[in-house]
Amino acid sequence: MTKPVRWAIRVLLAVVAVAAIGGIGFYLRPISYLNAWVYVQEHFVGFESHDVKVDGYHMHYLAMGPADGSPVVLVHGLGGRAEDWWNVAPTFAKAGFRVYMPDLLGFGRSQQPSDFSYSVLDQAAVLVDFMNVLQIKKADVTGWSMGGWIVQLIAFEHPERVSRLILIDSVGLSIKPTWDTNLFVPNSEHELAELDALLMPNPPPIPPFIARDLLRNFSRNGWVIRRAMASMLTGQNVTDNLLPQLKFPVLIVWGSLDQIAPVNQATIMHNLIPKSELDVIPGCGHMVPLQCAAEMDPITLKFIQ
Repeated sequence: MTKPVRWAIRVLLAVVAVAAIGGIGFYLRPISYLNAWVYVQEHFVGFESHDVKVDGYHMHYLAMGPADGSPVVLVHGLGGRAEDWWNVAPTFAKAGFRVYMPDLLGFGRSQQPSDFSYSVLDQAAVLVDFMNVLQIKKADVTGWSMGGWIVQLIAFEHPERVSRLILIDSVGLSIKPTWDTNLFVPNSEHELAELDALLMPNPPPIPPFIARDLLRNFSRNGWVIRRAMASMLTGQNVTDNLLPQLKFPVLIVWGSLDQIAPVNQATIMHNLIPKSELDVIPGCGHMVPLQCAAEMDPITLKFIQ
């Protein structure tokens, strides 16, 4: 066997070994591999990844768009992260806006401090300080689900910081959930499927090896979600009496099939907010920014322009 042939065989065996190790790793921990792939893609599609210190805590955020563009702040929901806005941010950035997508404390790549309450009120305070650190004096602010509750509080407490407000399938009213809130930290593949069915119509099946890794992640990080949910369920800081006092334009966007926050809650918010516009997207559930961005993006862009 010639030297070049032996060298080629060694290279081939090394490639096969690396592929096998990678395949086993992906099977055992698919979420870590998928996250790593997302983070690599961010660089190539124009997302900037940054870290800042806010109130002594490490906070991660994504940004996109021209540095001198008018600021837009997008706030994710319970259990979410900055990447949830992947289908929304490019539309604003292409229109010339500077888009900021923070990971709320406890979520995404931000710190999970054990001494933090994870209440919507405290998250709102941190977000205002996040804007202070980045010298964002005033912005168009968008909140989805729990993020919508957070930005409602910011809009009421600091109206000078908000140009326009967008609420997407938002909670915050004094309406108790009719579904099992424990599902937000599922303990089995069956509960995981139930959660998906709550979040979206006709959810695709989750491969068992991915479901197992998701459940491992919920087991490790679920305490943050439980603490946030417990705080919300106390009924403190509800916004029923705050919404009529908002003086600036508010866009309310909702999925017609939302089971987490049914569409009648959108109507209540619309009736409470003086300068509000309501757009209901047919056939969409609670995951509007992820699954119905094509319908939502033109509406939201027109509103902030």
